Amino acid sequence: MTVTTPQPRTTIPTPSPLVTRDRDTDTSRWHELTERVREAGQYTTRAEAERVTRIVLSALGGHVTGDERVALVQALPQEAGRVIASQIPATHPLTAREFVDSVATRIEGATPATARWDVSSVLSVLADWVGDPLTTDLLTQLPPGYALLFGRADLIPTA
Repeated sequence: MTVTTPQPRTTIPTPSPLVTRDRDTDTSRWHELTERVREAGQYTTRAEAERVTRIVLSALGGHVTGDERVALVQALPQEAGRVIASQIPATHPLTAREFVDSVATRIEGATPATARWDVSSVLSVLADWVGDPLTTDLLTQLPPGYALLFGRADLIPTA
């Protein structure tokens, strides 16, 4: 004879609608960001804009550190923030030209001119997305020449 002992029922928690909504909102924000990049760069598909966005953000992620990096990750959709946060900080900062050249090596068939277009398309949208104060903080951390990539005038302060 087999005797079974009643076991307490366990319930598996399901995500609350708020958590799902936040995830959906963040996905919407990522799509909005990449749609803005698609429009700015005149890419034919959102997939192409997403690919370029990921490549440029991953390159940027290695060159932004400290509080600016934290603020940037927090200001962006989670997907974009993860791309930046997953990068190991560079040991030596690249000039704007070297940065564009490094992006060109990551994009199949890219030339320095097309890579500059891609970088500017993403970074100018990024500057609009995060706002002027954070963009200014980012630019003070980067070597001279990056302002143009962010869609800003690269003015040299007078002494």
